[in-house]
Amino acid sequence: MASRTGVATSALRNWEELGLLPAPPRVSGQRRYPPSAVGLVGVVVSLRNIGFALQDVKAFIAARSPAGDGWRELYQRKIAELDQRIAQAQVAHTAIAHGLACRSHSAISSSAGKPR
Repeated sequence: MASRTGVATSALRNWEELGLLPAPPRVSGQRRYPPSAVGLVGVVVSLRNIGFALQDVKAFIAARSPAGDGWRELYQRKIAELDQRIAQAQVAHTAIAHGLACRSHSAISSSAGKPR
């Protein structure tokens, strides 16, 4: 599985312990994942790459039944979190741009931490 997906065996074992991947049968001590596990690993990797914590990934996998909409709530929470991070990044960008434009070396430090 590790060679097929590019995910380290230690990560796969960890995901298995967390319940993200089903425990596969063993043959001669080696785990033998079913072909469907590759898709599940892809889901985990994709969600991790866009910022979901493993706890959220587990909730997403549990909520992704064909009839369930639980995954929508997870996506909505992540969008709200990202909106907040984007707003914080825009404030930081503005402060740094101001610091570059200002002749005083203390432009950012003198205004940092002041409430708005």
